[in-house]
Amino acid sequence: MTSAEPPQHVIGTFGLRDVAPVALGADWDGGWRLGDVVLSPVADHARGAWSAKVRETLAVEGVRLARPVRSTDGRYVVSGWRADTYIEGVPEPRHDEVVSLATRLHVATSQLEKPRFLTQTPVAPWSDVDVFVAADRAAWEQVPFRSARAGGAVEPTSPDGVRSVEVIGQLATLRRPVREPDQLVHGDLFGTVLFDGVQAPGITDITPYWRPASWAAAVVVVDALSWGGADDGLIGRWEDLPEWPQMLLRAVMFRLAVHALHPRSTAEAFPGLARTADLVRLIL
Repeated sequence: MTSAEPPQHVIGTFGLRDVAPVALGADWDGGWRLGDVVLSPVADHARGAWSAKVRETLAVEGVRLARPVRSTDGRYVVSGWRADTYIEGVPEPRHDEVVSLATRLHVATSQLEKPRFLTQTPVAPWSDVDVFVAADRAAWEQVPFRSARAGGAVEPTSPDGVRSVEVIGQLATLRRPVREPDQLVHGDLFGTVLFDGVQAPGITDITPYWRPASWAAAVVVVDALSWGGADDGLIGRWEDLPEWPQMLLRAVMFRLAVHALHPRSTAEAFPGLARTADLVRLIL
């Protein structure tokens, strides 16, 4: 995924004139490198500015964080673009290291307050961000998809979308109350952590959710099993994380809900999710 090249007025406002942009693709959310700075499109202004402000001062043991670069007038986001320091690396299938990173990152983010935008309910017409918010709620609310339907969500009609809703309904009956506290977590670490040899892994952004820390680690495991070629033993290697079976259950419900709700979901993504759901059932 590569976005259109950043406009010249954005480049200038971040003080980056006379540098040719180089496309970086999905590793940087469709961003463009200009020297030591990356300009990336921002899907949601409030979340983009929040992530930049947090990453400006956050310290995480054993993690390289892309730091925000403010515009010449002090802004984090300009006309739908943010700027960050470039860090070397590419995603690699080092799944256990990503889960380990998640545990360290969420010790650091546990002190952050809940952003106001995480309390807002999606309403039609939906953005990409709204899809993920609604899917997250579907995995946790008493009746899955109740808030999505109230917000005007379009019911899936594809066979895999309909099947996703059916599987979520079955998995919902296996949920039990959890006691782990909610906190600020990064809910999209799979495929976004950058590795560069023996250097500490790198993070370019934080996608905020207000859920238990072990849930965010479970999302990494669900993604890695479904689409990353991870071995089935990944589940057991992290079984000491708090309330692990229930967190995995909610993580796979979340991903199935994204699959059901997102207009760009593909049938090819469903078999991996269905297989992961079967694996999670076995440990409940």
